[in-house]
Amino acid sequence: MYFRGQRKSASDVSLSECIETGRDGNALSLMDVICSEEDLFEQLSEKEIYGRLHAAVNTCLTPREQRIILLRYGLGNRKPLTQREIAVQCGISRSYVSRIEKRALQKLEDALTKET
Repeated sequence: MYFRGQRKSASDVSLSECIETGRDGNALSLMDVICSEEDLFEQLSEKEIYGRLHAAVNTCLTPREQRIILLRYGLGNRKPLTQREIAVQCGISRSYVSRIEKRALQKLEDALTKET
Protein backbone atom coordinates (compact mmCIF):
# COMPACT_ATOMS: atom_id res chain seq x y z
CA MET A 1 0.00 0.00 0.00
CA TYR A 2 1.60 3.22 -1.12
CA PHE A 3 0.34 6.78 -0.94
CA ARG A 4 0.17 9.11 -3.89
CA GLY A 5 3.52 10.70 -4.51
CA GLN A 6 5.47 8.00 -2.67
CA ARG A 7 7.98 5.87 -4.48
CA LYS A 8 8.81 2.30 -3.66
CA SER A 9 12.40 1.84 -2.54
CA ALA A 10 14.25 -1.44 -2.23
CA SER A 11 13.52 -1.57 1.53
CA ASP A 12 9.78 -0.78 1.27
CA VAL A 13 7.38 -3.61 2.00
CA SER A 14 3.72 -3.64 1.07
CA LEU A 15 1.20 -4.83 3.66
CA SER A 16 -0.57 -6.79 0.94
CA GLU A 17 2.63 -8.49 -0.25
CA CYS A 18 2.51 -12.29 -0.02
CA ILE A 19 4.85 -13.55 2.70
CA GLU A 20 3.84 -17.21 2.60
CA THR A 21 1.51 -19.58 0.80
CA GLY A 22 -0.35 -22.15 2.83
CA ARG A 23 -0.94 -25.80 1.94
CA ASP A 24 -4.34 -24.85 0.61
CA GLY A 25 -2.71 -22.45 -1.85
CA ASN A 26 -4.05 -19.30 -0.20
CA ALA A 27 -1.58 -16.44 0.14
CA LEU A 28 -0.80 -15.03 3.59
CA SER A 29 -0.01 -11.32 3.59
CA LEU A 30 1.76 -9.19 6.17
CA MET A 31 -1.57 -7.49 6.89
CA ASP A 32 -2.99 -10.88 7.93
CA VAL A 33 -0.42 -11.37 10.70
CA ILE A 34 -0.09 -7.86 12.15
CA CYS A 35 -2.46 -7.22 15.03
CA SER A 36 -4.17 -3.88 15.31
CA GLU A 37 -3.69 -1.45 18.20
CA GLU A 38 -7.19 -2.32 19.45
CA ASP A 39 -6.25 -6.02 19.68
CA LEU A 40 -3.06 -5.17 21.55
CA PHE A 41 -4.92 -2.84 23.94
CA GLU A 42 -7.54 -5.52 24.56
CA GLN A 43 -4.86 -8.14 25.29
CA LEU A 44 -3.05 -5.82 27.72
CA SER A 45 -6.32 -4.94 29.41
CA GLU A 46 -7.21 -8.62 29.85
CA LYS A 47 -3.76 -9.37 31.32
CA GLU A 48 -4.18 -6.51 33.79
CA ILE A 49 -7.62 -7.77 34.84
CA TYR A 50 -6.35 -11.34 35.25
CA GLY A 51 -3.42 -10.06 37.31
CA ARG A 52 -5.72 -8.07 39.59
CA LEU A 53 -8.07 -11.04 39.95
CA HIS A 54 -5.17 -13.37 40.79
CA ALA A 55 -3.89 -10.94 43.43
CA ALA A 56 -7.38 -10.60 44.94
CA VAL A 57 -7.82 -14.39 45.11
CA ASN A 58 -4.52 -14.69 46.97
CA THR A 59 -5.06 -11.82 49.40
CA CYS A 60 -8.82 -11.64 50.08
CA LEU A 61 -9.91 -15.25 50.29
CA THR A 62 -9.38 -17.92 52.91
CA PRO A 63 -7.56 -21.08 51.80
CA ARG A 64 -10.89 -22.95 51.56
CA GLU A 65 -12.47 -20.17 49.48
CA GLN A 66 -9.41 -20.09 47.22
CA ARG A 67 -9.64 -23.83 46.64
CA ILE A 68 -13.37 -23.69 45.85
CA ILE A 69 -12.91 -20.82 43.36
CA LEU A 70 -9.88 -22.43 41.70
CA LEU A 71 -11.72 -25.74 41.28
CA ARG A 72 -15.07 -24.21 40.31
CA TYR A 73 -13.75 -21.93 37.56
CA GLY A 74 -10.81 -24.02 36.39
CA LEU A 75 -8.19 -21.41 37.24
CA GLY A 76 -4.58 -22.47 36.87
CA ASN A 77 -5.21 -24.48 33.71
CA ARG A 78 -7.57 -26.87 35.44
CA LYS A 79 -10.87 -28.26 34.20
CA PRO A 80 -13.80 -26.41 35.85
CA LEU A 81 -15.72 -28.66 38.22
CA THR A 82 -19.37 -28.68 39.21
CA GLN A 83 -20.39 -27.85 42.76
CA ARG A 84 -21.26 -31.52 43.24
CA GLU A 85 -17.78 -32.65 42.11
CA ILE A 86 -16.14 -30.13 44.45
CA ALA A 87 -18.35 -31.27 47.32
CA VAL A 88 -17.23 -34.88 46.86
CA GLN A 89 -13.57 -33.84 46.59
CA CYS A 90 -13.72 -31.61 49.70
CA GLY A 91 -15.99 -33.86 51.75
CA ILE A 92 -18.70 -31.21 52.23
CA SER A 93 -22.25 -30.75 50.94
CA ARG A 94 -23.04 -29.19 47.58
CA SER A 95 -25.06 -26.45 49.26
CA TYR A 96 -22.06 -25.57 51.45
CA VAL A 97 -19.89 -25.32 48.32
CA SER A 98 -22.50 -22.97 46.87
CA ARG A 99 -22.45 -20.75 49.99
CA ILE A 100 -18.63 -20.64 50.05
CA GLU A 101 -18.54 -19.81 46.33
CA LYS A 102 -21.12 -17.03 46.71
CA ARG A 103 -19.26 -15.49 49.67
CA ALA A 104 -15.90 -15.70 47.86
CA LEU A 105 -17.28 -14.09 44.70
CA GLN A 106 -18.71 -11.24 46.76
CA LYS A 107 -15.32 -10.71 48.44
CA LEU A 108 -13.60 -10.65 45.03
CA GLU A 109 -16.13 -8.20 43.62
CA ASP A 110 -15.70 -5.92 46.63
CA ALA A 111 -11.89 -6.05 46.35
CA LEU A 112 -11.87 -5.35 42.63
CA THR A 113 -14.34 -2.46 42.81
CA LYS A 114 -12.31 -0.81 45.61
CA GLU A 115 -9.27 -0.69 43.28
CA THR A 116 -11.09 1.29 40.61
